[in-house]
Order: sequence, then C-alpha cells, then structure tokens
Amino acid sequence: MHENLAPKVLIVGCGYLGQRLAARYGADGLPVSCVVRSESARAVLADAGLDSLRADLDQDGLPALPSGGARLFYLVPPPAQGERDTRIRGLLGCLQGPAAPRRIVYISTTGVYGDCAGGWVDECSPVDAATSRARRRLDAEQALRDWGERGREYVILRVPGIYGPGRLPIERIRQGLPLVRPEEAPYTNRIHVDDLASACIAAMERGRTGEVYNVADGHPSTMADYFCRIADLAGLSRPPLVDLAEAERVLSPGMLSYQRESRRVSNRKLLEELGVELLYPTLEAGLRACLG
Repeated sequence: MHENLAPKVLIVGCGYLGQRLAARYGADGLPVSCVVRSESARAVLADAGLDSLRADLDQDGLPALPSGGARLFYLVPPPAQGERDTRIRGLLGCLQGPAAPRRIVYISTTGVYGDCAGGWVDECSPVDAATSRARRRLDAEQALRDWGERGREYVILRVPGIYGPGRLPIERIRQGLPLVRPEEAPYTNRIHVDDLASACIAAMERGRTGEVYNVADGHPSTMADYFCRIADLAGLSRPPLVDLAEAERVLSPGMLSYQRESRRVSNRKLLEELGVELLYPTLEAGLRACLG
C-alpha cells in the first residue's frame, strides 16, 4: 500500500493491550489498522469497530501490510520454543523500503534481566536471560537493533506482569491453589494495562530511537501479596501459603519458574524521560479500579 494511504497506526497482535491502544488513537481521530492471526480475532475486532487483516507470522509469504510510514506497535509474543524469535524476524524482513514504518515500538520483558537476588534493575543493568522465553525476547530486541542500523526508528519497552480489568487471577484464587509465603517469595513487578498503553504511546510519540525503557509501577511486591490483595477486594478466601520446599512439590512448573527469579524494576527513566504520569502508581490503586 502506498505510504499516503497507509493507516497512521498499525498494531500487530491486537489483543488485550492492542485494543486499548486502538481505542486511544481512534479517540484522537487517527486511523488504526490491526493485524491478527485468526478469523475469530478479526470478528472480535470488528465488533469493536476496528479494521483488521489476517496474517500468520509463523508462515512464509506474509501478505502485504499497510505499514509504510505508520506508527507500528509489535505486540506479538515469540514462538513457544527455540532461542530465536522467528516471527518478528520474518516481519522485519518485509518492512523495507516503502514498506518501512515511521517507528516500531516493541514490547519485550523485564525477564531479560534474569535473577537479580531482589536487587533493583534499571535500563543500564546487564541482561542475563535464564529462560528460553526470555532469550527469545532478547533475540527479538537484537533483530530490531539490526533492522534499525540504517536509520530506522524503534523503541523497546521491557514490561513485567500486566494486570487490569478482566485479567486478574480470580479463578486461581477460587481454586485455592497455594503460593510461596511472602518471607520466602521473590520480588515481582507489575503494570496496569492502561498505564502500559500510555507508556506505549509516549514511546511512539517522544521516545528516543534505539532506547530501552522499563515499564513498571515502581512498587515491587511478592506474588503472595498480589494474590492476597485481590482475594481481599474480591471477597474471596486468601490462598494457602507454603514454604519453598513445599512449593517445589505442589506448584505448577510455570508458577515455579517465576519463583526462581527476584528483581525490583526501576521506572525512573519512564517517568522522567518519557514523562509518563501513571494513573495507578500503586497496586492498591490499580486493583481498586479493577474491583472496587
């Protein structure tokens, strides 16, 4: 598609976060187009009044996307296996010449910092990805850097756990599944989805190209604290708490993987350089907005 006909905003992977971005830009009068994988996802977007097209980033021969000159948000997770993000690499190969967007904002993960034994990390901290999923994110970051070597613009946002309306672990709490007790639990970090959307827009409109920004509320806690606060606000019983030794026996592999890394994520650069004002700077404020 010719650049002058391209949408002002192109959201690749338009789910929980992407739909909020689309609504924010749409409210400002900018045309938005979304790229999704399935027809069912297209139907959801159509019900929300959003234009979309279908593309499977795991397949060769991607369709031509209306990317030329667009603000492109890449929100697609990497493949479930391997050490490389073949999805973003395939897409970047298509974003050349007239198809190159104005700028890409990529959602990465704070998991790339690895286990920091509860210490604070900022954007200058070394990366030490211990899991394959985090290494795939690092590969995507490097792919973007390579793509940007010819003067193309991109910004990387490193994001921890995302929460918000409809995305709270209510069902897990109802099931009474255990958690590691706070005194033994690692630090975890979070961001409300609406504050993440604000960070995405700030990065697109005024972030420095090639920069990395951590997006967190700046108030780390533990998984147990997070779940117990939700239980209290939702009027549910708090989950049972176990020690680490017991957790190795009773927790799922996925939940255990989050117990093996501890870090506290600084958001100073987000606040001072991008000028983002968080609507929900504390977990209490964010949860009350979801459940209050």
